[in-house]
Amino acid sequence: GDFGARFGMGTSINTGLRTGLSLPQSGYLSGGDEIKPYTSTDENIFFRGVAAQFQIRKTGLSIFYSVNRIDATVDTAENAPILFIETFQTSGLHNNISSLEKKDAVTEYCYGLNVSSDFKYFRLGMVWMGSKFSLPVIRTNPDPEKIYDFEGTGNITAAAYYKAILGKMLFYGEVSSNLNQKLAIVQGLSFRPSDRLSINLLYRDYNPGFISFHGKGLFSSSAGNNVRGVFGNFTFEAARHLFVSAGCDLRFYPWFKYRCSAPSAAVSKEVRLKYLPSDKITFEAVYNSRQSMLNLDKTDGIKKQGIFAGSLVKGVVKYSPDDNLTFGIRLDYKIIRPDGARGMLLLQDISYRFGKIPLSVWFRYCIFRTDDWDSRLYTYENDLLYSFSIPALSGEGSRSYLMIAWRAMKFIEFRIKYGLTEIKKENDDNSETEELKMQVKIRF
Repeated sequence: GDFGARFGMGTSINTGLRTGLSLPQSGYLSGGDEIKPYTSTDENIFFRGVAAQFQIRKTGLSIFYSVNRIDATVDTAENAPILFIETFQTSGLHNNISSLEKKDAVTEYCYGLNVSSDFKYFRLGMVWMGSKFSLPVIRTNPDPEKIYDFEGTGNITAAAYYKAILGKMLFYGEVSSNLNQKLAIVQGLSFRPSDRLSINLLYRDYNPGFISFHGKGLFSSSAGNNVRGVFGNFTFEAARHLFVSAGCDLRFYPWFKYRCSAPSAAVSKEVRLKYLPSDKITFEAVYNSRQSMLNLDKTDGIKKQGIFAGSLVKGVVKYSPDDNLTFGIRLDYKIIRPDGARGMLLLQDISYRFGKIPLSVWFRYCIFRTDDWDSRLYTYENDLLYSFSIPALSGEGSRSYLMIAWRAMKFIEFRIKYGLTEIKKENDDNSETEELKMQVKIRF
């Protein structure tokens, strides 16, 4: 059937969905080993085939084999009448002629195994995985940024990982390599000196050219390579019901990346205060700062880089007068430097679960105003099961949605969501974008 897998730190195999990590968050750094049924919506990251897990005393063995058809753009080479893969398609949408032509265009064969042994305070594991495509991948983009992109028909990765507990400290790490000897290195430490304080440190180095089609290592880039960095955070219970957390991530990119045609650096920082005076009300304040190097727009010859930074202040209040009703208010203010662009957002959330009938309702009304695309703001939305929505709000306008969930029977659930985005234009003529989603879940 369809299944997902994750072993070690995930640099070699991790089919879990990752949309970004909160800097002050703790508890996700050590990873885990598992093979489990796949029930999400992404049509390219999962495996389809057979898998088995065995346990002999303190030694575990996991093996799998997968044959899955995935979406891709297929073209013909100029110098020879052969088909090749130009790009992989990950949207999962098949709503026009072009996207239908790309559906299930390529067959991917995957096979792998994981062996791990547990000792008293120590775990040691090894992962091996191979991927092969029915057509070759040929790099058609001559940009230097793409020089380390994958080419060929297959890829093999091997990894070794460990976890060790020493008193109040947890050490963990992993080293992965391709056949081209490009490495992915992760080394972390979690420390809890007291019940009120926890500290996490992490170093990672993803070489340019390291390829893992089904791997998502800790704090890897969207492409999974070309980043070296140090991360640290802490969570502290400063007083009764008051929690302080903060994190900082320093990154260096040894090769070109999107919008930067030279080696570059970046830093992200965040401080979060959370106050929970009772079970019914929560106050939260967040300060976030990000700084990176990007190409300057107006340069002749070799592109020069400049430092661009953004700061965000966010306040959130949630109030639940009873178990079935919740109100939420959020206010965001963002400023971009050096151009000084600003963005603001104010939203109201209401969720209600009826007591006598199996019906739940979510409603949001949001107004926003940003000076440009760089000052855009993101808001997480409740969505259909196994799906998520994080729209980018830019310009001046409003965003609202209404979602209803009805459990008709114990094994049938209906969900419907209607969303409306209004953008104000310069001539006072508003543009509207509507969306309607429906879902039926049947258990048997």
